[in-house]
Amino acid sequence: MNRNDLESTFIQTNGITLHVMQAGPEDGPLLILLHGFPEFWYCWHKQIQPLADAGYRVWVPDMRGYNLSEKPRGFSAYNLDALAADVVGLIDAAGVDQARLVGHDWGAAVSWWTASKYPKRLSKLGILNVPHHRVMADHLRTSRAQRRKSWYIYLFQLPWLPEFMMRRKNYDVLARAIRGRKKRSPAENERYREAWSQPGALTGMVHYYRALLRDRPARAGSKRITMPTLVIWGAQDFALGREMAQPSIDLCDDGRLVFLERATHWVQHDEPERVNELLLEFLA
Repeated sequence: MNRNDLESTFIQTNGITLHVMQAGPEDGPLLILLHGFPEFWYCWHKQIQPLADAGYRVWVPDMRGYNLSEKPRGFSAYNLDALAADVVGLIDAAGVDQARLVGHDWGAAVSWWTASKYPKRLSKLGILNVPHHRVMADHLRTSRAQRRKSWYIYLFQLPWLPEFMMRRKNYDVLARAIRGRKKRSPAENERYREAWSQPGALTGMVHYYRALLRDRPARAGSKRITMPTLVIWGAQDFALGREMAQPSIDLCDDGRLVFLERATHWVQHDEPERVNELLLEFLA
């Protein structure tokens, strides 16, 4: 999409400043899109304009620690409670009571947590390729296969080494990590490298994983998800087993699960038209 169709702004939320890209009519229903690791707002660039054209006021933040958003020090600033409070702060900043929330990867994990802790602030929930937090925790505890797939979570607990490995050879390991079925253009790759090179970004990104194991929230919200929920799952996900998708939907009062059999973990890049179709149908 043309960057001229977007407005770049900075918004105060939960004691920090987040960079947020905005599109769509200012009086449209608020729709927040949350990216995951190791991306930034641009991961939604094939979804923003169709959603804005459908009448939604689309807000796409760089999550804390990423790209142009503030990067607080210490992994404790990146636990799930803080990340969910960022989302609620964005809804407050928009001056509305509720938003539609869609997330991918870590953005999906934060979306599940926000729906659990603040159910009255969300009208609909969209999830791409991440299980409900209870399901993920159960599988990490009981499934040797999922623990093998999640090896990087444990690597990221080490100090400085993950950042060193990601920075080497012009961020080559990160560029290779986000390859799905469709090859990204040199211009797209350069945007990602620009985001990764922001001061403090690599550490902020890794702190999500450090906080996940070392600063868990004291108490979760309800495990049941009460608002209408759509889970889109690329079946060729290398990191998260598809067997976690249905148990996640089983925790939703009103849930729908759609597998895209040829898509990888990077489902909105692999099949953008189908993802857009599903989101527009669900959000309407």
